Parts: sequence; structure tokens; C-alpha cells
Amino acid sequence: MVKSKENTKFAVIKISGVQLKVFEGKEYEVNKIEGAKGDTIEIKDVLLVSDGEETKVGTPLVEGAKVVLEITSQKKDDKIKVFKYKAKSRYRKTQGHRALITRVSVKSIA
Repeated sequence: MVKSKENTKFAVIKISGVQLKVFEGKEYEVNKIEGAKGDTIEIKDVLLVSDGEETKVGTPLVEGAKVVLEITSQKKDDKIKVFKYKAKSRYRKTQGHRALITRVSVKSIA
């Protein structure tokens, strides 16, 4: 099996309450982050960095590592409908929810 060298550099970061495995040049959707379209964000909560040859695992964070992200859009996610129902008691309740999400692009992993 031949591994391609394309996009082998990745990092595991902690952003907006979740851990996310990110690759350079890719886009991801995360929970809302404050900022406008075009803003850059430096994430220093880096848990793991790998460049294809060497892997650094933090305890709990990797010293001196950072990931630079650019906000590409702010939007609302699709609507989720929640319906509660109890049989024989005439209880019905409907709720809806739309999460606020931010789309970010990974510019560099250092």
C-alpha cells in the first residue's frame, strides 16, 4: 500500500468545546465562534501534531504549537424538530432548534 504525501500534516485541536482533527487547507464547521468573515484566529489549544514523519503528543497541550484558522462564514444550521408525545394522556409538545455555526478554513499548522 502506497501512502500519498498530500495532506499528511494534521493536528488535533480543542475548539468551542470539542476536539477536532484538522488538516491544512480543509474547511470545517464548528459551534459559533465570535468574529466576522475573513478574520483569522490562532488556536493554541493543540493536543497533537503530526507531519507524516513525526508525531508530537501533548501532556495535555503541545508546547509552542499553534493552528491558524480563517473564518469563511457565519450561519445557522438546519432546523431540528423535537416532538414529545405521551400515549393516552393527550400530551404533545413540539419544539424546534437551529444551531449557530461557524465555517473555518485551516491556513497553517505550526
